[in-house]
Amino acid sequence: MTFKLPVSVLVVVHTADLEVLLIERATRPGFWQSVTGSLEHGDELVDAAAAREVREETGIDAARGTLRRWKVAYTFEIYKQWRHRFGPGVAHNTEHVLSLALRQRVPVTLAPDEHTAFAWLPWREAAVRCFSWSNRDAIVMLGEGAVIT
Repeated sequence: MTFKLPVSVLVVVHTADLEVLLIERATRPGFWQSVTGSLEHGDELVDAAAAREVREETGIDAARGTLRRWKVAYTFEIYKQWRHRFGPGVAHNTEHVLSLALRQRVPVTLAPDEHTAFAWLPWREAAVRCFSWSNRDAIVMLGEGAVIT
């Protein structure tokens, strides 16, 4: 079994008007989030992982917009129900925050095994809907213009 790396990306996909794309987890109905995912084994870089995850989860090509890596990373405890995906004794993950700025909404094609629904929401509404505090905080930083790149 190959375990996931405890290093991940959180990508806030948004329009110029600060509408934020949220997706609902297939395994956790009601859990809305931005694009997330772990880096793959080998030498995958954070930016490459972000572009890959956006494409895999939403069908959006990051080249359609501007992908920015923020100078923000959170280290947090991995939820117990997801720890089996990581190696023995791994309890914490480091999540790097990025954003993908698009001029306007683009078509979304979800990965059906991962997500069941999507919504483009004004940033304040999107922040409230997120189940993850780090995702909520990233959206608030974006909306308030406090992004550090």
